[in-house]
Amino acid sequence: MPFNDEKQCVGEDQPSDSDCSQLSESMASLSDCECSGQSFTSDSSSKSSSPASASPPRVTTFDEVMAAARNLANMTLVHEIAVNESFELKQEVLPENSLVSRVKHIVHQAFWDVLESELNADPPEYDHAIKLLEEIREILLSLLTPSGNQLRNQICEVLDIDLIRQQAEHGAVNIQGLANYIISTMGKLCAPVRDDDIRELKVTGNIVEVLRQIFHVLDLMNLDMANFLIRSLRPHLQRELVDYERTKFQEILEETPSALDKTTEWIKESVNEELLSLSETTLTPGAENSAKPSLSPILVLNNSYLKLLQWDYQKKVLPETLMTDEGRVQELTEKLNQLKIIACLSLITNNMVGAITEGLPELANRLKRISTVLLEGMNKETFNLKEALNSIGVQTCVEINKTLMERGLATLNPEVEANLVGQFSSIKEKDNPIWSLIDKRIQLYLKSLLCHPNPQKGRPPMPGGLAVIQQELEVLGCRYVNIVNLNKQVYGPFYANILRKLLFGEEAVRKTDTSPSAN
Repeated sequence: MPFNDEKQCVGEDQPSDSDCSQLSESMASLSDCECSGQSFTSDSSSKSSSPASASPPRVTTFDEVMAAARNLANMTLVHEIAVNESFELKQEVLPENSLVSRVKHIVHQAFWDVLESELNADPPEYDHAIKLLEEIREILLSLLTPSGNQLRNQICEVLDIDLIRQQAEHGAVNIQGLANYIISTMGKLCAPVRDDDIRELKVTGNIVEVLRQIFHVLDLMNLDMANFLIRSLRPHLQRELVDYERTKFQEILEETPSALDKTTEWIKESVNEELLSLSETTLTPGAENSAKPSLSPILVLNNSYLKLLQWDYQKKVLPETLMTDEGRVQELTEKLNQLKIIACLSLITNNMVGAITEGLPELANRLKRISTVLLEGMNKETFNLKEALNSIGVQTCVEINKTLMERGLATLNPEVEANLVGQFSSIKEKDNPIWSLIDKRIQLYLKSLLCHPNPQKGRPPMPGGLAVIQQELEVLGCRYVNIVNLNKQVYGPFYANILRKLLFGEEAVRKTDTSPSAN
């Protein structure tokens, strides 16, 4: 199962028009051709997960809320490890002049200063140093593999804390010698990337600074070990991810029954839109339409997924079933907004001066790069989009005039330049026809991609006017299809329950819950 491959699209869960397609293993009834109440006969998740439950709401205790939060945190972490190949733990780096950084530096410096004064006393005091050696021993032991018994015994023998205390009482302890052994052992256990740190430790003369740097390098080695375990576990997590996430979300749903409220609203919005669209296209004047229009559950769900790429993250919270992919979906949404604007700018430029710049692909690429750079960060609240579009318009005129002059042609007149800049600046105005056109074509392409039986083998044709962003849009679309297909596999049973209620009412849901499962 591909998870984060931008070049690969997963299409194995897409529906066909003749067979019952699956959103998940237990969603076998959501086909495009069987949309009656009887089509929802597959087994679903626990009955308690049905949004149609008629039982009165129960009070959720604080312990249940905390248990649900822990489940969500664990599920989110596992999901991130499985789908994000570059996920790794990193050492926290505090801002240099922040209050936390200053306090941490002062406290640590005070500790090491006290240790230095104790070791330099006459006679030396070794209590704090012995505690540090004991902590170092435990860290070294934690880094050993189960088969490292010989090295484990050696560490316990050399760093025998009781023996070291007895030596300290008689003034015979050799802290420098113990530090040298620790550094040598660290060299055997560390990853190759830490070899330079080990070499620096060996040439450090001050014993306090040696101990200080030993702890720093041990922290890095712990991170290395944790990241190694993450990489080792990733293939197993990817194989078990669907069942694990579905089980964990079921536990969350049992602890907090309202955990599907926003998901239900998200799907209900698409159902209402599709019903309205069908009513408008099938309504015949004078005819009685008592029957509820028939909807495809797959179509409804795909349209719901398309809405996520136009989500307003400042005003709305994502559905609960998309929380583990929130960062990825938001990143794709922001990138798509940028691509829309670039396509609009290109279309306006071609319409106004296309005859002049025709056959100059290097100019089109240069204008695209300028737009991309000036639109960087456009999704931030502080970004002035109108000013950026105006700057792009001015720079576009400069580049076009420069190219025309190089070929001995007349430059654009001021009226054309002003018109071009004005159209650029008005792209994001309400009901702008260019924006609406590009948006519809992009939505059409993405919808076709979601419904494609196998995007891995072939992609739907790119609509006109999108050639300038074709490569980026194909990559974005494939990444989004991967997210959607994995989401369908995990949460298919929950979507099935919601769609049963919304499309066929409470009676159909109760009938399904009481009927034997159909496989």
